[in-house]
Amino acid sequence: MAEPVLASWTSDKATYVRGSVTLAAICSVAAAAVLVVMGNPTPWVGPVGVVLALGVRGFYLASEEIGVRWELTETTLSSSFGKRIALRDVERVRTIGTAVQVVTRGGDKHLMKHLTDPEAARSRIAAAAGVETA
Repeated sequence: MAEPVLASWTSDKATYVRGSVTLAAICSVAAAAVLVVMGNPTPWVGPVGVVLALGVRGFYLASEEIGVRWELTETTLSSSFGKRIALRDVERVRTIGTAVQVVTRGGDKHLMKHLTDPEAARSRIAAAAGVETA
C-alpha cells in the first residue's frame, strides 16, 4: 500500500532558464577578461562561444532537468527518476542556490535542482527527517 504524499516539488522551467542565463553571463565576462589579459585582439569571441556552448548544453539537458518531481512521504523522499532516500538516513539538508542538497549518513549527496522555493523545501524535508538544517 502506497504512503500518502505529504509534499511534492517539481523542477521549474523558468528557474532553469534563469540559472542558465546567469551562468552564461558570468562565464561570458570571465571568458572576455581572460582573452583581454592574454592580449587577444578579438576578446568578443569568448562571450559568443560561451553563449553558444551553454545554449546548446541547456537545450539538450532541459528535457532531463525540467519536470523532475520529488515526493515526500512519512518515511521517504523519492524522485520521478527512481531515487529513493529513507528519511531515517538523512543527515543534513541545505540549499545551494535554487537547489536543495540532501546528504545521507552514508555520505551520498542528492540534488533537487531548479526549485522555485528551495528554502521551503529544505525546511519541510529537514523537519520530516528530524535533522537540523545547515
